[in-house]
Parts: sequence; C-alpha cells; structure tokens
Amino acid sequence: MKATRPTPPGVGELIDVAITEIGTHGDGVADVNGERLFVPYTLPGDHVRARRIGASHAVPVAWHRRSPTHNQPACDHFGTCGGCTLQHLDDGTYAEWKLTQLRTALAHRGFGEVEMQPLVRTAPGTRRRADFGVVRTESGVIIGFHGYKSRRLVDMATCAVLHPSLVALLPPLRELFSHLLAPGRSADVLLTQSETGIDVLIGRVPDLDPGQRQAIAAFAATHGVARVAWRRRGEPAEIVVQYRAPTVTFGDVPVEIPPAAFLQASPAGEAAIVAAVLAGADGAAKVADLYAGCGTLTFPLAARSRVRAVEGAAELADAVTRAARRSGLVGRVNVETRDLARRPLLAEELRDLDAVVFDPPRDGASAQAAELAGSRVPVVVGVSCNSTTFARDARILVDGGYRLVALTPIDQFPWTPHLEIVAVFRR
Repeated sequence: MKATRPTPPGVGELIDVAITEIGTHGDGVADVNGERLFVPYTLPGDHVRARRIGASHAVPVAWHRRSPTHNQPACDHFGTCGGCTLQHLDDGTYAEWKLTQLRTALAHRGFGEVEMQPLVRTAPGTRRRADFGVVRTESGVIIGFHGYKSRRLVDMATCAVLHPSLVALLPPLRELFSHLLAPGRSADVLLTQSETGIDVLIGRVPDLDPGQRQAIAAFAATHGVARVAWRRRGEPAEIVVQYRAPTVTFGDVPVEIPPAAFLQASPAGEAAIVAAVLAGADGAAKVADLYAGCGTLTFPLAARSRVRAVEGAAELADAVTRAARRSGLVGRVNVETRDLARRPLLAEELRDLDAVVFDPPRDGASAQAAELAGSRVPVVVGVSCNSTTFARDARILVDGGYRLVALTPIDQFPWTPHLEIVAVFRR
C-alpha cells in the first residue's frame, strides 16, 4: 500500500482573522497567536473566516467585514485561479505596493533611498506566453492554471492578462487533448504568440501514435497554428508539424525561435526593457550581452555596437547565430554558448568591453556579478525579474566600486508580485 503523507496539524480548521497588511507575495497577512497567517485575495481592514491549508496559509471562505478599498476584479476566475492574485487592489495601492517590494529588497541589502524612474505599466490582455496544465477527466479535458497553492487545475474560460488569441485556442486544444490523453492522465502545453502564428509545445504526453500525429496536424491547419512540437521530460523537443517558422523581430532582425524559447512577457514590456538598456549602454562601441536568449537585447544593441552574445542554451544561441547570418551581422554579432552560472566571463575576459548587459533567470547572476565587480568595465546594465536576487547582485557590484545611477521598474506582469527591473551601474 502506498504511504500517505500525514496532514499537518490544523489543516482544514476554520478560523476568524483580521487582515492587517499585504505580504511580499501579495497575500493578506493576519496575526494568529504571534504567527503570521497568509490569506490570498484579502486586504488590510478585512475580517474573514478562512480555512487553513497549511501551517501558515489559509483561504478565505466568508467575509465578516470587507475593506472599502477592494477593487472589482477584472477576471471571472479571480478567487479560484492561483494567478493574478492582486486584482482586488485599487490601482494606486497596487502600483505603490510593487515599488515598495523593490525598495524593501534593496533596503535589506543595505541600500538607502534609491531614486527610481516612474513605474512603466503594460496593459492587460497582451501577455504572449502561457504554460497551462492539462488533465483529462471522465467528463472532459480541463486546461488551465493551478489554484492557490494547489495541484487542482482551474478550467480557464477567459483570462484578463493573456492575449485573446491564446485564450481563443483553449477550446480546440481541449478537443485535441481528448485524442492525446487517456482519462486520468495529465500533460502540459506551452503557447507562445509569434509574429507568424502561435507556437505550441506539448509536454508529458508519453508517446504519439500516427493517428494522434494526424490529429495534431489537422488541429494546426484548422486553427492557423504555426508549429506544434512535442517533448518528453528531459529530452529535446520534436517538431510534429510546422506550417511556418515561429518568428519574432528584435530590433530590425527577425529571429526564428526554437520551441520553448524564452520571450519577455509582452511586446510592450520588451520595448520598455530595450529602451532602458539602450539608454544605459549608449555610446558603448563593444558590448557583451550575457544570458542573451534569442537576441531580445542582442540585435537592438547591434544597431549601434559590436556585440558578444553569450547564452547557455545551445538552441537559443543557434537561433541568434542563424539570425545574425541571415541579416548580414556576422562579425558584428559574435555568439558563444556558455553556462554563465558555472563559467562566468572572467574579469580579464571583460577588459576590452565598454559595457556589459546581463539578463539572467530568476536566480540572478551572483557568479557573473562577482567577476564584473573585479573588472574595469565602465558600464553594467542589469535586467532582472526578481527584486530579491537583483538586490543581491546590485550589492556585489556596488561593493566592487560601481554606483547605481539609474533604476527603471517595469510592470509587465499585471496583478502579480513580479516586477521587471532595469538598472544602470557606472564606475
């Protein structure tokens, strides 16, 4: 018999609490016998009855008193979906809360008052990537996001943040997965909106027989999908059908992106990041673009500088190389495949550069920041989607002699705790 994990004490208990603040992840916070209890979808001033779902988390089941500052949520799934949990904040409170999280992260690393540019806002309904969970039940296929701290999928009928073209593909995807999954089986599907159509990546489907491959081809043809790829866990993606190469233009250079390629969340968010990076690296003749991805920053930088693009994922580096070759930028854009977490560019490898740009994953770039701190590069431009790791890396740079001279916060993840940051450091 399979062993079951014991339920933590108190789980399921109903408790009446008063919400006094908003926590770092956007949950309301209550004090219960000196312990902090996190309750999503609540605001200071709320008095709620909540059901414990863990030692320090609960979900509201009823309101005894609701704060008058509650905003009308934009999405019908608010309160069940685990994403976009800050829709109930009024706009001014929400924007200030986001900036406060960045200020707090910087203060924890010893930064005093830091001057910031005004918060750049991006509109809902423009997000171009979504990673959905899929499960086939006896009654049909569910596609959606997980509930709050839950493995349960919320079947999505609409979404306030995604581009409408992605939401419109959900009903035909349900039909497709009815052919790909047996009842009780689950999968995932990543949708990416490109300029030539939607790119679909199917994961965790164990195998595809000829009939299923024909169903995928018919789905793509009927709904104008550019490409469908399939990937077993831990293996490279296999293209099942491609009617057009999914393409995104960075600067003036079209890049054919591989399956699962990283893109910034929205075109407007990307444009704001690019503008801040170009301003920070203005006048630099030789630039390194570290964690270059598919060339989001590489090709805008290449319009004015010689660029050394370094990326750890071979398929992304290859996409940049092919795009540079097609656009006549060989020699102006030089691409290197290198895991910068394990093998950061050393200080002596940076000595001829006028500027370095880095845009790492959420874990940040502590090893690379340490090498930059020991270098003489005049300008470093850091891009981050994690205030905590950004503040850590900023501390390393400043302790190495840099000054933080510009900071631009960009909200391209509406109604979530996530914030994009572009910072300029100078010696």
